[in-house]
Amino acid sequence: MLFVEYPKCTTCQRAKKFLDAHGAEYTDRHIKEDPPTAEELRTWQQASGLPLKKFFNTSGLLYKSMALKDKLPAMSEEEQLDLLSSDGMLVKRPILVGDGFVLVGFREGEWEARL
Repeated sequence: MLFVEYPKCTTCQRAKKFLDAHGAEYTDRHIKEDPPTAEELRTWQQASGLPLKKFFNTSGLLYKSMALKDKLPAMSEEEQLDLLSSDGMLVKRPILVGDGFVLVGFREGEWEARL
């Protein structure tokens, strides 16, 4: 599995502890140093079954400073993907990518059911 995280994020830290406690094998990826590409995000979004807006870190400072709440509805999906891939801090985290599934954000019950 691929675990995409921002190490300073407390939710990511909790998710990582959860994975470790369950003996999960994963590759760690720092979202700010190695942000997902637009193509990766497109693939993950399709695999997750979630709308693209669920991939935005709506509580992040960058999201708020760019006033994306108001801008996103007018943007095409391609524009949103390009924006998301431009800065890892815009992407909701953690993301867990496994064989046939993608989990966005950490909800322990959801992760427990998937693992």
